[in-house]
Amino acid sequence: MTPLDLHDAELTTPQLVILDMVAEDKADAAGQLAARLHQAGRVTDLEGFLAQVNSREHQMATGLPGGVGVPHARSEFVEQTSIAVGVTQYGHSLDFGAQDGPATLVLLIATPAASFSEHLEVLATLARSLFKENFRESLRRAHDAEVISELINSSLVFFDH
Repeated sequence: MTPLDLHDAELTTPQLVILDMVAEDKADAAGQLAARLHQAGRVTDLEGFLAQVNSREHQMATGLPGGVGVPHARSEFVEQTSIAVGVTQYGHSLDFGAQDGPATLVLLIATPAASFSEHLEVLATLARSLFKENFRESLRRAHDAEVISELINSSLVFFDH
């Protein structure tokens, strides 16, 4: 298996972005985002993948500081490493267990089961970007799925090896 070339990879696309997302809870948010991955052919078994995401979520909270939730799973049901993005509707937020409060930005990371190092690399690189307030605010203010997907993809191109 060749390592992921993040320069060529479209980890997210406008079709994988949900603007003004309203979800009952973090499981509902993950479900909405996973459905986008399934519709795009990036996840083969929606229920199986969601069970793995929810299982991972029960092991450890996936909330990051600054109002970000990052549910994720490595799965045999994932065709290619992908990120679905949800920006919650104004005034709406979801508890992902972060100490500083609920999330208004949700990024569901899906990676193939065999790609352990790639999974960690994508998580670490994305987390570094998400710790920067200006990056988080750019995602929240974009109101455009194309811009959001470009921001996410470009943040993963310039990672340090």
